[in-house]
Amino acid sequence: MTDITVQLCGTKLENPTMLASGIVGISGSALVFAAQHGAGAVVSKSIGPREREGHNNPILVEFKGGFLNAVGLPNSGVENTIDEIRFAVKHSPSPVIASIFGGTKEEFGSVAERIAEAQPALIEVNLSCPNTAQDFGMPFALSEEDAREVIALVKSQTKIPVIAKLAPNVPSIKPIARAVVDAGADAVSAINTMPGMLISSHARRPVLHNKEGGVSGPALKPIALKCVYDVYEAVDVPVIGIGGVTYGTDAVEFMMAGASAVQIGTGIHYRGIEIFRLVSKEVADFMSENGYSKLEDIIGAAHG
Repeated sequence: MTDITVQLCGTKLENPTMLASGIVGISGSALVFAAQHGAGAVVSKSIGPREREGHNNPILVEFKGGFLNAVGLPNSGVENTIDEIRFAVKHSPSPVIASIFGGTKEEFGSVAERIAEAQPALIEVNLSCPNTAQDFGMPFALSEEDAREVIALVKSQTKIPVIAKLAPNVPSIKPIARAVVDAGADAVSAINTMPGMLISSHARRPVLHNKEGGVSGPALKPIALKCVYDVYEAVDVPVIGIGGVTYGTDAVEFMMAGASAVQIGTGIHYRGIEIFRLVSKEVADFMSENGYSKLEDIIGAAHG
């Protein structure tokens, strides 16, 4: 019998698919909805220290290879969101992961301390949002020292396992992965979106109001696979793959690169909310057809 369950930092997932942090997981009920439709775990939209409106429209545009977005981390702030996480934790059939961010290193720590009161299974630390530099400065994931200090502060404020979410636009992701794990990160998510731009030839200006945004969807997949592959070689903690997962074969490729689980966001646009069940079945079918009995048999298989 094919076993597609995952043990992630002491938390059991019934399958290796996770709802990625983003537009779908704004409310507790939205997180529960994704879990009820097959997500092995659900990650909230990133929660910050205070209410934030995000960027003006247009914030999202589709292109041939996926989407470009500059949502700008809109959220109600930790005080107004903690009850949404509590609701999701109480009602979700799958583990709930709280995504957090801060404008300063200290804010990451204080948000982690507060959101931990809602008792999510894990906390994902969004070190790497690519389209808020004008507000917060350069993402902390671009610097080994900054990333290390943020994770150390978060770990000092909570006993809940911590996932460090890293960025692709660095010379090498390996030293940054080592830095966050040295600081106590229990897992690494790779990757956030890649900075990009689309220009309207008719308007003679960038399409998004923010001018630049984050590339997601199939166009991001080769970059994400390389990052997962590198992180798997650099550290000895679970890696979560993010970037263009749409079909079971995508998930299998990420796991062969070293991912223990995969997050799905843009793929919902292509296949609907049933994508979690569909991808899980496709992974199980692949394993059965190729003689794999458990996910551990394929995790890291691409490393010679």
